Amino acid sequence: MNVQHADPLEEVLTLVGTTSRLSVGLAAGGEWALAFDPPEGVKFNAVRRGRCLLTVEGVPEPIELAEGDCFLLVQPRAFTLAGGADVRPVPAAPIFAAATDGVARVGDGEDVILLGGRFDFGERARELLLDALPPVIHVPGHTAEAATVRWALEQIAAELRARPPASALVTEHLALVMLIHLLRLHLVTAGPGGTSGWPAGLTDPVVAPALRAMHADPARPWTVSQLAGVAAVSRSTLAARFKQVVGRGPLEYLTGWRLELAAARLRRGDETLEAIAREVGYGSVSALSNAFKRRIGVSPRDYRRRAGPV
Repeated sequence: MNVQHADPLEEVLTLVGTTSRLSVGLAAGGEWALAFDPPEGVKFNAVRRGRCLLTVEGVPEPIELAEGDCFLLVQPRAFTLAGGADVRPVPAAPIFAAATDGVARVGDGEDVILLGGRFDFGERARELLLDALPPVIHVPGHTAEAATVRWALEQIAAELRARPPASALVTEHLALVMLIHLLRLHLVTAGPGGTSGWPAGLTDPVVAPALRAMHADPARPWTVSQLAGVAAVSRSTLAARFKQVVGRGPLEYLTGWRLELAAARLRRGDETLEAIAREVGYGSVSALSNAFKRRIGVSPRDYRRRAGPV
């Protein structure tokens, strides 16, 4: 059986329309602490100099951030950045609003410098990706695996200092490079329980080949036996392992991914229902409509009308 393979992480990030935006930097010194409201999108910060303490609402222990460390705040939670544990925080929003040179300043001096921003996603990102991740992902900067992240940060910092032509576009793309590497590092190092759903399957030796095959050819009439053959295990082994790791069976996952692809095409609004049904593996518009209505709750035509073109 000739089987192609795809990259599920790349496909999901593309499908949910990932974009990045750099924010005002932060310079801090002495005794300082800033309280941030729950951010829109996924917040990221990187420590370019010094050390500070990150406290996230609902996370039991503070996270010590050293020079070169990065974190992603995946869930919209309030958080605090501080120079120490016993400093009363002040609201961050007025300090950042008062920044005039691209850098917010708090405390006395520049012992700590942070670079930050956020990643924005389309409407399906929460369910497809973000809910499978922990509320905060911390990547220590001293690890060898973080080398590419450090490189991206250096390039971003250089672009922000020199401001050459098209620097905003370059920094946005570099930030996306950083995001992908941060997610890769998390998937590799998270261990059991660190990730759930299909992202957990990306590093599982049994589940990953089946996932990649389904993403490479979602319209193919896959059977569990065929997917087990791709993974080089028995049908029962694949079925049990897939459900254990991903949380649902392989064919249930395939149905869900086909309908996500269909929904994305419907939001674009430039294809007929017949073409969409064929491309995602349904033999007729009625078959697609029945599956779509069972899962999404409305017909494809109603969904297209409500969503409109993106």
